[in-house]
Amino acid sequence: MERTGPTVRFSGFLATCTAAVLAAGALVATAPAASAADVDVARNGGFEAGLDGWSCSAGSGAVVSTPVHGGTKALKATPAGNDNARCSQAVTVKPNSRYTLSAWVQGSPVYLGATGTGTTDVSTWTQSTGAWKQLTTSFTTGPSTTSVSVYTHGWYGTPAHYVDDLTLVGPGGDPVVLPAVPAGLRTTAVTSSSVALSWNAVSGATGYNVYRGGTKVATATGPSATVTGLAASTAYSFQVTAANEAGESAKSAAVTATTTAGGGGGGGQLPARALVGYLHSSFANGSGYTRMADVPASWDVINLAFGEPTSVTSGDIRFSLCPVAECPNVESEADFKAAIKAKQAAGKKVLISIGGQNGQVQLASTAARDAFVTSVSKIIDTYGLDGLDIDFEGHSLSLNTGDTDFRAPTTPVIVNLISAVKTLKAKYGSDFVLTMAPETFFVQLGYQFYGSGPWGGQDPRAGAYLPVIHALRDDLTLLHVQDYNSGPIMGLDNQYHSMGGADFHIAMTDMLLAGFPVAGNTSRVFPGLRPDQVAIGLPASTQAGNGHTSPAEVNKALNCLIKKTDCGSYQTHGTWTDLRGLMTWSINWDRFNNWEFSRNFDSYFGS
Repeated sequence: MERTGPTVRFSGFLATCTAAVLAAGALVATAPAASAADVDVARNGGFEAGLDGWSCSAGSGAVVSTPVHGGTKALKATPAGNDNARCSQAVTVKPNSRYTLSAWVQGSPVYLGATGTGTTDVSTWTQSTGAWKQLTTSFTTGPSTTSVSVYTHGWYGTPAHYVDDLTLVGPGGDPVVLPAVPAGLRTTAVTSSSVALSWNAVSGATGYNVYRGGTKVATATGPSATVTGLAASTAYSFQVTAANEAGESAKSAAVTATTTAGGGGGGGQLPARALVGYLHSSFANGSGYTRMADVPASWDVINLAFGEPTSVTSGDIRFSLCPVAECPNVESEADFKAAIKAKQAAGKKVLISIGGQNGQVQLASTAARDAFVTSVSKIIDTYGLDGLDIDFEGHSLSLNTGDTDFRAPTTPVIVNLISAVKTLKAKYGSDFVLTMAPETFFVQLGYQFYGSGPWGGQDPRAGAYLPVIHALRDDLTLLHVQDYNSGPIMGLDNQYHSMGGADFHIAMTDMLLAGFPVAGNTSRVFPGLRPDQVAIGLPASTQAGNGHTSPAEVNKALNCLIKKTDCGSYQTHGTWTDLRGLMTWSINWDRFNNWEFSRNFDSYFGS
């Protein structure tokens, strides 16, 4: 966040692009002839019944009428981001039996294979540009194998491919029937943001799907699940189905549960839709000073900008109201405290925000960590605040060379910050509100680059917020990344997205909710946050920061993320109905701009 006018601070980045090389595998030219007793045990291999029997990752599969190899339909599968468009089917087979898997494919590359054979899993692939080509491979099942998974997929970032006339020929397995409808659905625990459910186990089921209001919201391998991200004091209707390789049962009888009063993730009792803003309390700039008492009721979370350290490495944070010489209309400290209490009485949250553009904070020692805890506690106690906002920018967070796993950080400034915040959370209890406002460079850029990289040479700040967010995710009330003052960032579709329009906010927010492999390492995936833990960060006006987004584009972004409409070219990895809301820099700039930002929020959410 900035004290003055907009300045682009997206750092230069040293990185080398390397092309992925696929090693060519040998194709099986011909398949062994099937015996007279053999049959095709695959279901709907010609896709004439749509996707019946098939499961495609991340909604990547669709049935088309052209091009086709045989019949009237074929599968079109489209890789996107970190998804390779894998479509699979569980097939019942007999033990100790020989099977031949075959399919006609078109695209580059396309893979065909089988897993769970009980012996050696098999796969083959081809680069078939322009014409249909047959892929074939064979395997023998193990002595206790009764089911295998057959699959096709493409490759990351490649165009759509097509599959048709897939067969698995061998001895026929015993037919699998749909599982029965689950009975006994009941609630076992209810909080302000979650409902725990259980039901009677169903014979023959390999999994269960949980529906809320008719929309699937969770899957489970056993007869219980917890649905999270719910609004407080709200009634919800749930149903459950049982599933196996034959398909999904009908939905169970519904059960209704009402969440308790109180707020969402990480404590804090926030409303289902929250508007977050920064109030220039310790300084003035071109937007002018706004008194706490004059902040409209639209704002649910008010972050006091800023608490700053006495020196970069001291950890000693200080906060005071703007001097009269700089802010002639500043209120007295007594009036300021009284206004905070009035806001809190109206259900609002007031936090101290630490850092900002000028407030570099590096907790490089345990002494700095302890000073941070002591000084921040004093600010919270002095003004009766509800919690803490971490707005570390610039060089506050940086990863040491060799610190490559966000799940187990070793860099002192990272480790000490996590420890300090956990100490504050423990001191103030479950109602302590914790928010963070990192820049895209420190979060979403971690999809491509993390720290100085495995060989050094990269900017060590890249993705440096990820270990902090991950370690504190159970304590985190809200993450609102600054979707402004940013260079182009690669999204999960492996395309670069630029600030200023709906597309940037859609792609950046979807990454936080879907999760992503850090630095492309699929064994180190940053798990997605709950939608109720995420708000979109934007500048309130063109004067507030580079990347201002018009109200119309803000609404398009909300429509896409919450309703899956107006998405443009980027397709989200979920429908994030419980997205918490918006954050802006700043309340002062919104006032300067005739409250355009907050009025649009109120209008969109019907406040």
